[in-house]
Amino acid sequence: MSGMIYQQEATGLSSPRRHVDRMRINGGKALSGRIELKGAKNLVTKAMVASLLGDGVSVLRDVPDISDVEVVSGLLELHGVSITAGTEPGEMILDPSRVELAHMAEINAYAGDSRIPILFCGPLLHRLGEAFIPDLGGCRIGSRPIDFHLDALRNFGARVEKLPEGIRMTAPERLHGAKIELKYPSVGTTEQVLLTAVRAEGTTELKGAAIEPEIMDLIAILQKMGAIISVDTDRVIRIEGVDRLSGYSHRALFDRNEAASWAAAALATEGDIFVGGALQKDMTTFLNVYRKVGGAFDIADDGIRFYHPGHALKSVVIETDVHPGFMTDWQQPLVVALTRAEGISIVHETVYENRFGFTDALVKMGAQIQLYRECLGGHPCRFGQRNFQHSAVISGPTELHGADVVVPDLRGGFSHFVAALAAEGTSNISNVGIISRGYEHFIGKLDQLGADFDVTA
Repeated sequence: MSGMIYQQEATGLSSPRRHVDRMRINGGKALSGRIELKGAKNLVTKAMVASLLGDGVSVLRDVPDISDVEVVSGLLELHGVSITAGTEPGEMILDPSRVELAHMAEINAYAGDSRIPILFCGPLLHRLGEAFIPDLGGCRIGSRPIDFHLDALRNFGARVEKLPEGIRMTAPERLHGAKIELKYPSVGTTEQVLLTAVRAEGTTELKGAAIEPEIMDLIAILQKMGAIISVDTDRVIRIEGVDRLSGYSHRALFDRNEAASWAAAALATEGDIFVGGALQKDMTTFLNVYRKVGGAFDIADDGIRFYHPGHALKSVVIETDVHPGFMTDWQQPLVVALTRAEGISIVHETVYENRFGFTDALVKMGAQIQLYRECLGGHPCRFGQRNFQHSAVISGPTELHGADVVVPDLRGGFSHFVAALAAEGTSNISNVGIISRGYEHFIGKLDQLGADFDVTA
């Protein structure tokens, strides 16, 4: 059922997620308390798509109540997949036994909502011999061209036709294995290759693959379904195609991006937040940087406690990178905390070229942040000679003050929330709905942590 609402069992929230456009936040209050994580946005939506590949029913647990899940649910239902809620909160049952082609106009209703539809192509080509995707949306944080996806699908034998309404693909014959080498370890293209290669005839070799924990969890799901996949230490993934796959039963890994966001909020507001469900092994790089900044954390079996140590924070130099480096999604919330650190901090963004747009609002709130086109990290990156402002210098400590802010994208938007919570005075934040793309019940969690705010639909 599209738009399915999942209750958050650990927090006691029972009201369904509702649309919120504006919030007024009275800052200067430390966040304190416990929140619980569900499955990672960057895994759950891909796992839902993977259900198209199986002959039987799939069961996915810890599905978060976020709008990206609604979009994928709607697209799956348009293609004949039955989606129902399971017996436990956050459990989703997907039955692909009646997969069919969807009407182009219905698919176009989702144009601009998400970039996930491109990943439908491989599974639909295997099941139906045809696929159509609308224009793609997602956060405007830099170039994420789908040409890599289209080239990969062509290598498998798909025919690609660009139409005014979107892209139509056909596979007159069974797709075949391919040798593919990525110039950059793109997460999306790696997922595309995995979802297409598992049922292609022959063997596929992918060089330069992304190896994020969410990728490895997707591989685990595909292996449960009957796929044969090996991962080498040199970013090479080999997939032996099989004739058929079954359904799966899987509990999604936790959302490490959300965990890092709340950790940064604890630091910026001088608070104390226990993030239930967070695991040390998938956050090692973040925890190292968090400790260098001066943040404190305690590891427990059921989560991680993040808190301000009570003394001055330290400036750091951060360079984002693909896994196992410091994730690009981690830097934005942490930049807010760095405005409170003593000295000069540097953040060199090497993954997305336009990810520092969110700092305009922070400067408006009193932060001292300068953007540069030069590579200010440890080594030059692919954006260094392309005139993008991809390095940030943060001078601190500075006191933030309230302001009127428009949310630009998912992670940048959450950073604005962190800044508003840490600032003295009142902030009015609009375009809040974007946050629901990746943060489940974030308004309820803010309430649990003692934030002072009002919402307007």
